[in-house]
Amino acid sequence: MKLTQIHSAETGIRDITINGARLWENLMEMAAIGATDKGGNSRLALTTEDSAGRRKFISDCQALGMTVTSDAIGNLFCRLEGTRPELDPVVMGSHLDTQPKGGRFDGVYGVLAALEVIRTLHDAGLQPKRSIEIAVWTNEEGARFTPAMMGSAVFAGIMSLDDARARTDAAGVSVATSLEKEGWAGESPFGRTFNAYFEAHIEQGPVLEEKGLAIGVVTGGQAISWLDISVSGNSAHAGTTPMRNRTDAFLAAAAMASGLEQVAAEFAPAGLLTIGELSITSPSRNTIPGEVIFTLDLRHPRDEILSQFDQACRESLSTVAAKRGVQVSVEQHWLSAATPFDSDCVELVNEAAITLEYTHQRMISGAGHDAIHIAKHCPTTMIFIPCAEGISHNEAESIEPEHAEQGANVLLRAVCSRANQ
Repeated sequence: MKLTQIHSAETGIRDITINGARLWENLMEMAAIGATDKGGNSRLALTTEDSAGRRKFISDCQALGMTVTSDAIGNLFCRLEGTRPELDPVVMGSHLDTQPKGGRFDGVYGVLAALEVIRTLHDAGLQPKRSIEIAVWTNEEGARFTPAMMGSAVFAGIMSLDDARARTDAAGVSVATSLEKEGWAGESPFGRTFNAYFEAHIEQGPVLEEKGLAIGVVTGGQAISWLDISVSGNSAHAGTTPMRNRTDAFLAAAAMASGLEQVAAEFAPAGLLTIGELSITSPSRNTIPGEVIFTLDLRHPRDEILSQFDQACRESLSTVAAKRGVQVSVEQHWLSAATPFDSDCVELVNEAAITLEYTHQRMISGAGHDAIHIAKHCPTTMIFIPCAEGISHNEAESIEPEHAEQGANVLLRAVCSRANQ
């Protein structure tokens, strides 16, 4: 097929839209890989299921004449050559890995919407000035290896390759071993220049659905702090130790959780607090817990308020520890500063939504995304579509085919506009 260059945002793409039925079919085909009993997905990073999803995606890209490369952390880059291949590419993308029992659309939608953009250009015989690439970032979820957004962090120089390769999962298997086993490490250089990056994603929250809006024009990501909390008391026999003589680490942790909820109320509604993991060290049914470890996830759109939120939580933990006679330690596992997105890229998304007559609003991303890291590397923005009841990281995660199509149409226009500037 002879390809014709798209000369502007209005020439070439103004009369074409993506194939919504084809996009939905592709989403359902990917959902069959690692499908769970309750209609979700399980494709943990760098597992055989993740690799199966990647291979299907690569095959679909190669069928369109795209070239495929990967870097040393396993990030994939599938490239449609432009008429000016010496220019820096415009990149779309997201991730294919999921939570242990996650949904069918988190991350996956962004990758397959990007693929549908390329298919639409291919069908119409349109070739942009700049090359367009689709990135599939490694271990975005952080469900198997921590931290989350690992592949994009290494690419952007936020995390070292050696550090990432040394991280292990719950079974002690390292990223390095998994990369070697699955064969995803390649030679594409880290940090190569992108002209811009666009990421389509489900909102993972209820705002768009509650307001009846089709598109979220994302202006940036909120700040996130992950803390690891260790509470130390004394183990003792459950049947011989009077309640007054106990320093029960679990009951202390429970009191701490209650106190943290009160702190969160002081920073509401923008401040968010989650205890997502909790474990008793050496648990036994008839032993008073001597040590409890739990995680704390804090979020706020403003860095300075997140810092105050963090400090208030630490003070609450210390107060409860002193009252309960236990020791508490707090370590910061990860910190992601609030990240503004590029105003020009944001405006391209906004203009696309207006041109297509889709209802929309500007909004901040509440979740972490690869786009947060890539925004430190090149001009970046995101496009949100609604998800049912705001549910995500759950097998019940759901979107409407119409919204999937609308988000991909916005992506098509915004990316092609940027690729021909």
